[in-house]
Amino acid sequence: MSTSEPEASRLSDDLRTPDSLLHSSPGGDITAEDMVMAAGRDVTPANLEWARRKLETEGPSAIEKLLP
Repeated sequence: MSTSEPEASRLSDDLRTPDSLLHSSPGGDITAEDMVMAAGRDVTPANLEWARRKLETEGPSAIEKLLP
């Protein structure tokens, strides 16, 4: 039996993971050290200051931009 639609295109939206479950939503407070490490940088005074400024301007959701 031949079909013109691939199997994946027939899946309903009910089987897809909701976008809200695909993000990391931190459970606690985000620290400057968390930000530095998520950015893949060394924990140095300069990088900690960068992270503090980023957290002040963007809030805890700033880490979402760094994580996949």
